[in-house]
Amino acid sequence: MHTTQRVRWWLASSFPASLDTIYGAAEVMADRVREMSGGNFDIRVSQAGELVPALSVMDGVESGSCQMGQTGGYYYTGKNAALAFDTCLPFGLTARQQTAWLLEGGGAELLDPLYADFGVKALVGGNTGAQMGGWFKGEVGSLADLKGLKMRIPGQGGKVMDALGVTVQAIAGGDIFPALEQGTIDATEWVGPYDDEKLGFYKVAKNYYYPGWWEPGPNLSFLINRSEWDRLPAEYQAMLHAAAAEGAAAMTSRYDAKNPGAWERLKQTGITVRRFPDDLLAAAREAADDLMQSEANADPTYAKILDAWRTYRDASFSWFGAAELAYANFAMGAHALPD
Repeated sequence: MHTTQRVRWWLASSFPASLDTIYGAAEVMADRVREMSGGNFDIRVSQAGELVPALSVMDGVESGSCQMGQTGGYYYTGKNAALAFDTCLPFGLTARQQTAWLLEGGGAELLDPLYADFGVKALVGGNTGAQMGGWFKGEVGSLADLKGLKMRIPGQGGKVMDALGVTVQAIAGGDIFPALEQGTIDATEWVGPYDDEKLGFYKVAKNYYYPGWWEPGPNLSFLINRSEWDRLPAEYQAMLHAAAAEGAAAMTSRYDAKNPGAWERLKQTGITVRRFPDDLLAAAREAADDLMQSEANADPTYAKILDAWRTYRDASFSWFGAAELAYANFAMGAHALPD
């Protein structure tokens, strides 16, 4: 017999409702759960700041202020540095690779005990795909130009930028534009063309850099209070698993469908698209490796996850670097921007 137990949950997102790609994935998930349960399992989605602050969603789930959240693990590296593996690491996995590592390569199993320490369960919640390097008011012609720059950038990428001389700030998505406009920051990264156009960064910063080496394939997660999860009927747990997977797929496919048009529109606004200089990329990769090794030296659990992640990354890069890269270079090369 199917359960008819009535359950009402609140989900707190780290993102504003205006970003229909990221926030929309939570709506897709909640709508599907509601449909599958005949309305008995009702998840109410709230945008950043309505229930808890945007960058405190995991805290809200942990405390029980909300039963569920939509956020990125790398926002909470202050709790445990290894939570960054749930989202992405600099010079790491692409969207497909990250999702495969989490779902089929053992990543989720390695991260589950970390989340359990905080009374949280994580489900894969979607991926933006490779991101852009962000918006800069001034030109970054070399590594030296980063010194003293004030930039909004979270996670491990922020730590790497800090090591390169950047003054790093953590600012929620909805607050970035006024900070950039008012000069509180000199640069920001977010996602890519579709979201960046919506947020209007091109109006106040005219240099659009690529690639976003710190987020080549960031995964977002649905976090669930473990006590609430354990109380759910098995049928509702299965619904959540299925609905989260549908929401995750919707996020990635919507970005892939909407970014190309926004990319073309942005290029017509008078911005200059620039590639990060080679000395910056080389220094950033070295700093990223040093940071990860430092974390591993300090924490055996981080070291265990890093070792597994590196093994997976190297094998995946070998395969993708053959078939995928050869095809992309030939088929897409004519459309690539010059270095």
